[in-house]
Amino acid sequence: MAIGSGLGSSLGLAAESVYGTYVAAGRHLAGTFNVKHLQDTVPVSGVAAGRPAPPDEVVTQVQGTAKFEGQVMNKQMGLLLSQLTGSTSSPVQQGATTAYLQTHAWGDNLGKSMSVQCGIADTTGTVRPYTALGSKVTQAEFSCAAGEALTVSVDWDCREITEAQTLVAPSYQAGNLPFKFNQMAVKLGTYGAEAGVQGVKGMSVTFSRSQDVGRFYAGNGGKKSEPVWNDFVAISGTLEVDFVNKADFVDRYVGHTSTSLVIEFVGPVISGAYNETFRIKVPKVYFSGDVPEVDGPDVNKASIPFSAFWDPTNGVGTIEYMSTDTTV
Repeated sequence: MAIGSGLGSSLGLAAESVYGTYVAAGRHLAGTFNVKHLQDTVPVSGVAAGRPAPPDEVVTQVQGTAKFEGQVMNKQMGLLLSQLTGSTSSPVQQGATTAYLQTHAWGDNLGKSMSVQCGIADTTGTVRPYTALGSKVTQAEFSCAAGEALTVSVDWDCREITEAQTLVAPSYQAGNLPFKFNQMAVKLGTYGAEAGVQGVKGMSVTFSRSQDVGRFYAGNGGKKSEPVWNDFVAISGTLEVDFVNKADFVDRYVGHTSTSLVIEFVGPVISGAYNETFRIKVPKVYFSGDVPEVDGPDVNKASIPFSAFWDPTNGVGTIEYMSTDTTV
């Protein structure tokens, strides 16, 4: 029996081969999480003598959502990154070392879905498995501030939530540690030749995947068909900065000048010249906001929003992940 609280709960993930077809979890992540069962109902209607209210209602269709919030770790994050970006790349060994580079470039995520299993412990210590089938990533936000670890929040749209699948006993990667603020650098400039800037105290970056999540068709038993990408990519975020160098942010905003943005976390050496790395590369962004306000005697600071645009040569956004993982 497990502990009868959140301490006994778990989140397991697996990539599906067929949308909405269960695959047992092969990876477990620590954090906070939930799945929500959603159903549409209609009442039995019609006037009937002696019946002052509808006698019943019926379910017309079902779906669900899932959410995870946790730290970005130095191992086993590739599955989420692949599902978010639509990437099909495999880890590439660096030289003859134990370091493997994953490059997750933005693409179509058709055919990429997950089985997301929440093991939720009741107060008796019985863990109840709620499995979200056909889970498609709709959004992920990465954030980090001074003194904190890098975190991610992931949202899924799900075909259905079921209790029919057996709970997979959780197993966690030994030696897994989060990336953190003292490993972070922010770089701006020409793509491939960006240079580090000073004054950044925090950041958040949101990747949004617009999809048609309402594809309910006759013959599907009230369940949706796989969502399809149906709008432009949206990559945006905010940098929290002290007013150190006006050329970095304010001048680019006032002059409406685009720049390549790199936010990277470089951790300990894996082998040779290769370090644990998490890197977001956005080849073309514009900053918005304004000149920093003076609101007291403290150091002047500003929140600098940015939005990504299409670069015909380098795309719209890439996430690089260096670890010892030999598979996504």
